[in-house]
Amino acid sequence: MNDFDSVADWIAAAFLLVGAFLCLTAGVGLLRFPDVLSRMHAGTKPQVMGVLLIMIGGAIRLTGWSVTWMLLLVAVFQLITAPVNAHMVSRIAYRRRHVAPEHLFVDELGVAPRGAEVQAGERGRRGDEPADAPVDQGPGPTVAEDDEAEDPAADEPAGGPRR
Repeated sequence: MNDFDSVADWIAAAFLLVGAFLCLTAGVGLLRFPDVLSRMHAGTKPQVMGVLLIMIGGAIRLTGWSVTWMLLLVAVFQLITAPVNAHMVSRIAYRRRHVAPEHLFVDELGVAPRGAEVQAGERGRRGDEPADAPVDQGPGPTVAEDDEAEDPAADEPAGGPRR
């Protein structure tokens, strides 16, 4: 074994350990943080970096182009899917009102930015629309409200209509 293999092993081990630590902190953050936005942040930022460091450590240690391309493909898919996942989770949490307004700096979909006071006669979304502007009713009904809607199949027995 030459010196280069020893140095490459140590570098790969360092990348793998730091990546594993970041993935562990992401998991602990998902369990310990109190609200959706904090959990979403913990589930995406350190986890993506941890997976990328593990992929780099694997690419340093493993040999062959097929392995390197596979690790690169995993890293690219991780970089593509994690932001989309975080965006969708945050949208669903906001629409289901699981996000506390005091945790938002700017609420572009809600009533007013944090710290802004809406005057008594202003009913618009951002407080800059006239008082006679139509009132925005917010997001549509939740899934629970949709389930409570009349369902014609609900009156039928569990096995379907009898003939």
